[in-house]
Amino acid sequence: MIAEALRPALGSFRNRVVIVTGASSGIGRETAILFGGLGAKVALVARRRELLEAVAQEVSAAGGHALVVPTDVGELRAARAAVARVRRVWKRIDVLVNNAGILLPAPVAKIKQDDLDAMLRVNLYGSLFMTQAALPSLLAHRGSSLVNVASLAGRRGLSPLGGYCASKFALVGLTEALRTEVDSRVLHVGVVLPGVVETPMAHGVGRTGLIEEWPMLLNMPPEWVSTAIALAVRFRLREVSVPPGAALLEELGALVPGITDALIGWIRTAGRALSGRGGTEEED
Repeated sequence: MIAEALRPALGSFRNRVVIVTGASSGIGRETAILFGGLGAKVALVARRRELLEAVAQEVSAAGGHALVVPTDVGELRAARAAVARVRRVWKRIDVLVNNAGILLPAPVAKIKQDDLDAMLRVNLYGSLFMTQAALPSLLAHRGSSLVNVASLAGRRGLSPLGGYCASKFALVGLTEALRTEVDSRVLHVGVVLPGVVETPMAHGVGRTGLIEEWPMLLNMPPEWVSTAIALAVRFRLREVSVPPGAALLEELGALVPGITDALIGWIRTAGRALSGRGGTEEED
C-alpha cells in the first residue's frame, strides 16, 4: 500500500481539522480514511448521509475522528452551513480538500446546457463556495492548507469530456488566482491533477460507451490520489499530477498542440486494442 509506505513522510495530523468534500466514495473516501489514519479530525461532506456514516466508521477504525456533514456543496447556503457546523464542533479548520465532482460526458456538439450547468455547479461553484466559507478560518492561523482536486482534463481538453474539461480548467484557474491572493506563509494553496481513477464515476462513464476505447484495467487506484493530496498538504506542494509527471503532456500540448492531438489518437487506438475492440472510430 503506497500510503502505508509513505506514512513516515506524511507525519502526524493529530488534532488537525480536515474537511473533505465528495467524501462518500472514491477519492474522497480514501482521502478521509487516510487523514483519519494520520490522527486527524475529519469532516465528511457529501450529499448521501448513509454512505458518509459508513465512511465515518472507517475513519474511526483508522484512528481518526469523523463528523458527518451531509451537504450539497453546489448550494451556497448549504456550503456555508457545513463549514459553520465544523467550526462549532471543532472550533477551527486546518485543511480543506475540495474533491466533490461529477462528470456528464458528451461531444461538444451535443453538450446539454443542464449537464454543463450541473458540472459547473459542483466542480467549480462547489469548490468556490466551500473555499469562501472556510477562508476566514484557514487564514486565522499559519500552516493551514487548501487543496483543490482538479484533473489532467483541466489542463488538456479531450472528447467526449468537453464540458467536464471546461469545469476543471476553470477550477485550475480559480486555484492559481487564489494562490496569488493569499500569503503562502499562512495558507498553502495547491491543486492535484489526477488521470483516470478507479472510481464509480469512471465506471459510470465507461458504461455509456462514449469512452469505450479506454481499458478500465489501466485505471489508477484512488489511493494514489489520496496520497498525492496528503503529500501536497504535508510538503505544501503547489501542483501535483497523478501519476507523477503526467502534466508534462499538457505542458507539451500548450506548446505543440498537434503532437498531443496525435498522441491522444494513438492512445485511443491502443486502448481499443487492449479492450479487445477493433475497427475504426466512428464520427457522430
